[in-house]
Parts: sequence; structure tokens; C-alpha cells
Amino acid sequence: MGTTLYLIRHGETEGSEEKRYKGTIDVPLSKRGIRQMEEASKYIVELSRNRSNFLLSHDNPPIPPLLKGGEGGLLDAVYCSDLSRAVKSAQIIAEPFRLSPVKINKLRERDFGVWEGMSFDEIKEKYPEDFNAWARNPLRFSPTGGENTLEVKERCMNAIDRVVDTHNGENIAVVAHGGVNRIILCQFLGIPLENIFRIEQDYGAVNIIEFHGNYPVIRLINYCHPELVSL
Repeated sequence: MGTTLYLIRHGETEGSEEKRYKGTIDVPLSKRGIRQMEEASKYIVELSRNRSNFLLSHDNPPIPPLLKGGEGGLLDAVYCSDLSRAVKSAQIIAEPFRLSPVKINKLRERDFGVWEGMSFDEIKEKYPEDFNAWARNPLRFSPTGGENTLEVKERCMNAIDRVVDTHNGENIAVVAHGGVNRIILCQFLGIPLENIFRIEQDYGAVNIIEFHGNYPVIRLINYCHPELVSL
């Protein structure tokens, strides 16, 4: 039996409508974000119960009874970034399976250094040279005090590879962040990291990767409950 990884982005956060680079700033989920994760949790439960019927109806299935991980294709473990928005999201995912999320700091969102808390327009205005350097080489450029894409790839892929190796043949969930998830998906798809922003990761998005030996197959990218997509 192969390994199945449910890679999930945390739910919407408070103040997300301002479109600021939060990075490692610890912000809580909004009420909408909690609802997004509740729907993601229901979806994963339904998938685990219907492995033979992958394309399910998404019409608000009822809340299922508590389940035990490791039986019938259910989750065996849940991991997450140690930032509170990911931890709370992971707790919601883990609850039906009676699991406790394991926090891994290497799954944190990119550290944007002095850019953290700033909007796109504010960065262009206050740090025009740095912004142009970022636009020219997003892989290697990092804001003062922050990380570049290659550094984030190194730490998050190290964590993901260890999790997958630890749970060979099992079903696992990892709750992380938009930037981290894009990098992980690029790596498993075998496409250059220059393309990370061609992969959308909405709040509460569910991605599914199946491993056949060392060969990853992407079964699903960026599924969200249609009524809860943040525009």
C-alpha cells in the first residue's frame, strides 16, 4: 500500500482582507477560516471512507462520528507548522481521527524579514531597489532579515521527506502555508521553482499526493469548499 499525503493550507486569518505579507507573524484564524477548516476536515473524512470513489459530491456532508486513525484508510498522523493559524487548522483536521497534531517549525511560512506586516504597495514604495531585486531573482533574493525561496525549500522539504519516510504506507496530513505548499508541490511535480506562483493555494485548500515507492503522483490540487473561497 502506498503513502497518501493530504497537504493543506491553513484557513483564512484575521485581517486577511488587507493583503499583507504575514510570514512568521503569528495571527489567529478568522471565523471564516475556522469554517473553511471544518469543511476541509469533513472532506478528508469522506475521502478516507470512500477511497474507491475519489470524485465525491461536495454538498455539505453531515458531521461524521469520531473515527480512529489507522483503520480503513483513515489518517494515521497529522503534522503542522508551529504558527497558531496552522496549529488551530491542524487541530480541526485531526479531531475526527482522535489525533493530536505534531508541530514542526521547519514548516513555517517564509520569513519576509523587514517586509513582514507590509502590503505589496508599501514594499514597492519603501524598498524599491529590493523589490526590483526580488522581481529579477525571486529564488535567491531575500528581504533584509528574511529568507529566499531556496532556503525555504531546503528546510520544508527536509521536514516533508522525513514525515513521508516515517509513515511509509500510511495516510498523513500536513497543514502548512501558501508559500510552503507551493514549493512542496513544485518539488513533487518536478517543475522549476520559478513557477511557484502559477500554483494557487487558497485558504483551507486540500492537496493530495500519493507515493508509489519514491514516485509521487498528484491526485488533487487546491480543492476548497466552493462557498468558502476567499476572493
